[in-house]
Amino acid sequence: MSVNLDLATVWAFIIAFAVLMYVVMDGFDLGIGILFPAFRPGEERDQAMNAIAPVWDGNETWLVLGGGGLFAAFPLAYAVVLPATYPLVIAMLLGLVFRGVAFEFRWRDPRHRALWDMAFFAGSLVAALAQGIILGALLQGIRVEGRAYAGGWLDWLSPYSLLTGVGVVCGYALLGACWLAIKVEGSALDRTIRHARIAALATLGAMAAVSLATPFLAGQYFARWFQMPMLVALAPVPVATVAIAVLLWRALGRREEWPPFLYALALFGLGAVGLGVSMWPYVVPQSITIWQAAAPERSQVFMLVGVALVMPLILAYTGWAYWVFRGKVGDHGYH
Repeated sequence: MSVNLDLATVWAFIIAFAVLMYVVMDGFDLGIGILFPAFRPGEERDQAMNAIAPVWDGNETWLVLGGGGLFAAFPLAYAVVLPATYPLVIAMLLGLVFRGVAFEFRWRDPRHRALWDMAFFAGSLVAALAQGIILGALLQGIRVEGRAYAGGWLDWLSPYSLLTGVGVVCGYALLGACWLAIKVEGSALDRTIRHARIAALATLGAMAAVSLATPFLAGQYFARWFQMPMLVALAPVPVATVAIAVLLWRALGRREEWPPFLYALALFGLGAVGLGVSMWPYVVPQSITIWQAAAPERSQVFMLVGVALVMPLILAYTGWAYWVFRGKVGDHGYH
């Protein structure tokens, strides 16, 4: 497996970085929504909501950057992947809309707060599940003929894609619980630690199942992970995953604040490495490489200048927002 540093490769890494940033940052937002019914109405749910209220909409900037970057840098891939996953993309966007509306109206319409709490949970669950199924649909392969999607309306639906969907839901729940361990206090913290341990077990089980199933989807995947010399080169990835899992479990048992979240991020980072190794150099696995899907060179250069200016600003205001709203949240207002 070789990596040539050209414009298409640079853009592939930019989009991968944007998607990973979205997954880990909006992932804990969605995870808190998934866990929301487990908290008692009143102070516990208020603390959970306030833990992400100042930053959740900024986190979704990375989704725009990742999706827009795919459209601009790899238009052919965008034109193939979107028709293959239309129902999932629509479900994801509707879930994000319901979640966003629930954020605002939960505080402004106290009489129907139970309804908005349910909308927050349902929107988060649907968005997370749709994202996971999209990942599974991409990995299992998309039928392409003549540079266009050639499959049906439900080709994305399979046991494997459902497994990846459940895995992403569990992973987001873990991220959300670990973030809440940093932000909440009292009974909400006790409940958070319990659910974090459950989510950790579910996430590790899902990661193991997906890791075992993926190599048998295509010969390329199997060769990358089980043939020499890649077998030796990639051995540190599963070893590091097991080590991080042990550290995560111990940190949760000690009720530590930041370490569980950092370990959860590390698990997602290792998962991203595994996905990248499996897919490279395809942007649509088994069908379209990054070079086949790439936009003209002038377009890539023009957009690269824009990203070089915009991405530092996104990183700066994101870091500033998290710094300003650091510490425990209590049950006070996003009003």
